[in-house]
Amino acid sequence: MADVTGPSFREFFTVFFRIGMLSFGGPAGQIALMHRIVVDEKRWIGESRYLHALNYCMLLPGPEAQQLATYLGWLLFGVRGGVVAGILFVVPGLVVIIALALAYAFFADTGWLQSVFLGLKAAVLAIVAQALWRMAKKSLKGPRYAGFACLAFLALFVFGIPFPLVILFAALGGYLLQQAEIADADDEDAVATRDGGHGWRALASLIVWVLVWLAPLGIFMVVGGGTLAEIFTFFVKIAVFSFGGAYAVLSYVAQEAVNTYHWLTPAEMLDGLALAETTPGPLVLVLSFVGFLAAFGVPVFGSAILSGILGALLTAWAIFVPSFVFIFAGAPYVESVRKKPALSGALAGIGAATVGVIANLTFWFALHVLFPSVGRIELFAFHPFLDVALVWPQWQSLSLSSLAIAVAGGVAVFRFSLGVIPLLLAAGVAGLAIGA
Repeated sequence: MADVTGPSFREFFTVFFRIGMLSFGGPAGQIALMHRIVVDEKRWIGESRYLHALNYCMLLPGPEAQQLATYLGWLLFGVRGGVVAGILFVVPGLVVIIALALAYAFFADTGWLQSVFLGLKAAVLAIVAQALWRMAKKSLKGPRYAGFACLAFLALFVFGIPFPLVILFAALGGYLLQQAEIADADDEDAVATRDGGHGWRALASLIVWVLVWLAPLGIFMVVGGGTLAEIFTFFVKIAVFSFGGAYAVLSYVAQEAVNTYHWLTPAEMLDGLALAETTPGPLVLVLSFVGFLAAFGVPVFGSAILSGILGALLTAWAIFVPSFVFIFAGAPYVESVRKKPALSGALAGIGAATVGVIANLTFWFALHVLFPSVGRIELFAFHPFLDVALVWPQWQSLSLSSLAIAVAGGVAVFRFSLGVIPLLLAAGVAGLAIGA
């Protein structure tokens, strides 16, 4: 049985600030970092409680690592702990991504910076592949769940089925199979199970946080907002349906932001992901980069810089505030059903399907990194429900330099376990050397 002790609030604040500053490497690295610090080093949360919280967060739309930090904070200090942990997980990376977006908006047209990003994007491909591998090892518990992942990949990559439907069917399949076994609840946790009070209290919490989340819409209705209102409304929709985190939702956001709204180009979208990989915090911060460029390109208040910063902040508000809604309203009930194997099976099905979702992004990302020219082959369509097509590269456009950096990055990551920051620094230098 683990020797678990609770922290003081000051120590709790310091530790989660440290987590926010060090949370590089995407959700896999961030989840592992929180486990190492909160479970192994500090012994504030027991193993079974941590895994149960993680499974619930994987079920939710939005950034699962930030939701997990919020959940852990709620377990330790209630609502104030959840608010502090969730904010500290996001703010350092948000400040950095806004600063990088400013630099990108003014200097992206220089040749040397384009060369650096060539290397960064190729290295990010290795990082994405590593995230896929790690999640596959954790989530695919036997051939049945490997089948879940394959079906999810085909549903997204070939048939274009919406994310929520894929997740729903995965949860249903996992529920019916009931393969996963929930860990036995014991006395290893220093924190008591919070029942959240009566149902009216959970309902009141839900209403308050939804009103906080949607408050900018009320402001826009009074004063107008132009592009800012359009940005916020779009990312509110994304927050509701962004299952699987940044990797899962990126391909859809890229298609809409590039092809529908014309906020940025495919190259700028890939540059944004490369920037997000260099910052601490959730990878979904790449969406704040999108919001910045969208508002910067069509200024609302006559100032491109001010509009860009507001666009980035509104995007972050739309994406991250729902995490508090989901945790504070749902976590008390999730804690009360920790012993029910049916829920465990549903969460295992979702985890397996998420592997297929990430595989879909990996293919999309690899094609656009390695091939500057990518087309689409329409097979057949059953409008408005199915659009069966394949994304297909122009093989003669293969970038040998990007391929070389990506392969070298893969060897560095998989064989030598090179960290994210050294990998990106080396790749940026390599890209600069190739472009010189």
